[in-house]
Amino acid sequence: MFLQKISLANFKSYEYENFEFSERVNCIVGENGTGKTNLLDAIYFLALTKSSISNQDALSINHQEEYMMIEGEFKNQTKTPQLSKEELELNSNLDSKTLLSGGTSSSLITISFQRGQKKAVLRDKKAYERISEHIGRFPVVMLSPNDTDIIRDGSEERRKFFDGVMAQLNTEYLENLLQYNRLLLQRNSLLKQFSEKNYIDDLLLDIYSDPLVEVSLKLFQARNQFITEFLPIFKKHYNTLSNAREEVEMIYESEVGAENFTQIFRKNRQRDLAAQRTTIGSHKDDFVFEINKFTLRKFGSQGQQKSFVIALKLAQFEMLSKVKGFPPILLLDDIFDKLDDRRIQQLITMMVDGTFSQVFITDARPERTRQLLGNLGVEIKYFEIGK
Repeated sequence: MFLQKISLANFKSYEYENFEFSERVNCIVGENGTGKTNLLDAIYFLALTKSSISNQDALSINHQEEYMMIEGEFKNQTKTPQLSKEELELNSNLDSKTLLSGGTSSSLITISFQRGQKKAVLRDKKAYERISEHIGRFPVVMLSPNDTDIIRDGSEERRKFFDGVMAQLNTEYLENLLQYNRLLLQRNSLLKQFSEKNYIDDLLLDIYSDPLVEVSLKLFQARNQFITEFLPIFKKHYNTLSNAREEVEMIYESEVGAENFTQIFRKNRQRDLAAQRTTIGSHKDDFVFEINKFTLRKFGSQGQQKSFVIALKLAQFEMLSKVKGFPPILLLDDIFDKLDDRRIQQLITMMVDGTFSQVFITDARPERTRQLLGNLGVEIKYFEIGK
């Protein structure tokens, strides 16, 4: 699977631009501030219906404009598979005829947003019934300079990362997560009303509390199972990056895992009323990162933290490749300034050996990119932004 072309209208720094990409390596070069990262963000937005930078869609609209649009064409290249028709029909990313016969199929994805209106996501000019149906069809992994925030910041950043990985892997998980967030917002609003009026309607609160507990348990089971599968893949990549010099660990912490969580949640009602919000649940989960039995955030060096983050993204890439049956698109934003030569060479080796399929790289120094990738031996296409 690869992105063949993209068209942008009023997306961030772009007014109207069209790009056609290589199936393998695409280098986006130019001075800082010319829009290199914005182009990567448009690709990310096309795949996941949201920006990698901002939670507000309105911030993706070019200044002074009222709307933005991104349109891209994805190509799926399939070989004749050695699977039964029944097995193939389980794959929701391609229709069974294409899978059985091999060949190429394409999907035209259009995302538009106008200020004050609802975001529209279309596949081949037809709107999805639910935007969540789109997530995971065109998987993407992004490595950027701010990724160490996953380690340094609070639990919200770590949940955001793992939820993003799992949402592309499992549509049911995404649906449960969206339902949980809706219920949480509604319950918090009700708690605030009750607190302000010094009044409580237990039956009304139960309408949101009971399903919230139910979905919490589903999210806990899914996250717990995911970490069990993800951890050995992550450790493998970290050991490769660090030459197995340290022992790393990842621990999933959740109050939802308590045997009597339902009772604990109900007993916590007075505390929730006082706080005017739900104080326990899946939105409080955390993932603790350790190195040599110590907390990575406090005791890990910059190099160890960078290796940890890269290993997280490589493990995400590998899991997506296994589940989807094809490698996701890889977006590498400004990595040559942030990584040492050994880590850069590791990524370049994976481009050459076929681990990665379509790759997008940004760099403010074109000459450095050409030198590093000059002997890559695969198709490379350069885009000079800002000229």
